Amino acid sequence: MRGQSRYPFVPSVARARQAKSKHRPSAPALRACAQGERDRESPATMKKTDFHYDLPPELIAQAPLPERSASRMLVVPPGDAPFDDRHVRDLPQLLRKGDLLVFNDTRVIPARLFGQKETGGRVEILIERLLPGNEARAQIGASKSPKPGGRIALDGGGSAEVLGRDGEFYHLRFDVPAALESWLQQVGRLPLPPYIQREPGADDDERYQTVFAKELGAVAAPTAGLHFDDALLEALRGIGVEFGHVTLHVGAGTFQPVRVEDLREHRMHSEWLNVGAELVAQARKARANGGRVIAVGTTVLRALESAMKDGELRPFAGETRIFIFPGYRIRSIDALVTNFHLPESTLLMLVSAFAGRSRIFAAYEHAVRERYRFFSYGDAMLLFPEARA
Repeated sequence: MRGQSRYPFVPSVARARQAKSKHRPSAPALRACAQGERDRESPATMKKTDFHYDLPPELIAQAPLPERSASRMLVVPPGDAPFDDRHVRDLPQLLRKGDLLVFNDTRVIPARLFGQKETGGRVEILIERLLPGNEARAQIGASKSPKPGGRIALDGGGSAEVLGRDGEFYHLRFDVPAALESWLQQVGRLPLPPYIQREPGADDDERYQTVFAKELGAVAAPTAGLHFDDALLEALRGIGVEFGHVTLHVGAGTFQPVRVEDLREHRMHSEWLNVGAELVAQARKARANGGRVIAVGTTVLRALESAMKDGELRPFAGETRIFIFPGYRIRSIDALVTNFHLPESTLLMLVSAFAGRSRIFAAYEHAVRERYRFFSYGDAMLLFPEARA
């Protein structure tokens, strides 16, 4: 598949921008929209195009900085307080004793494989989830979709049989010389996001994992966590900041675009998560003692909100399809560390629900003007919730 972009089954940023250019409002109109009346933020009027912005392609980070915590960080206070241009390593100056940072401890699988159909056609496989019995749910890129019963000869040895298909995902059974999880560690390739226009290198094996990654199962990194290195963690411990962990295995669906204009019709992909009793106790203790619960990444926020029941955080393990966009009231956290997100993405909608759409659009306009680096290997934001009347 030389010469083709990775994940041919996932629209690229450039292709999506070109396809939608005839239908989207202009950037000035969107800025006005973002600064308009509050009734535009009701779920009944939210449209996908309300979350478009123009991003110069050179601002899409193609590689990490040499030092994790050297990334810039845009602090976005509530209300009309001015933005503050900082670095991630400044977090000890911005947090306080008793705050609880919650990380996602998922670990990325080398989930990208290549092979050949029985007809000779080349195939790219992106595993979305490991299943029992050396089976997996996956996306497949091929000139013609493989049919149930078809076999794919894998470049790393062994084969995969197509058992069935459910929408964009295929059910595969792997005939490989070891347990699939172990075999992937030897022959699989790291699935860098499709907007990173290069093949993964040796450095990515380390840098596209967080330093606290433990639970294998994701096909994309929880990228806000990539900014934290051992020195920063030690500095935060030194001022009395507490750490907690959840697990949410980020799926291949995170790269999928929103395909409907009316957000109420969008159906989220399913992801597995675990919010344990220990983390719940930590969060309750932090708030009871005047501390803040600070999610490191949108995956943590989605996990915590999925575990909310009757207004309280409860232990929960299972699947979530939670879709958070303006009109949804977030109650589980008090601040959010996050990266910059793609135009019209569900994650941009999520941060808009937390900090306010007009505030987010103003922050993104500032970030573009100040040449922040965007997306997975890019810079960070520290967001505080929208001021409410």
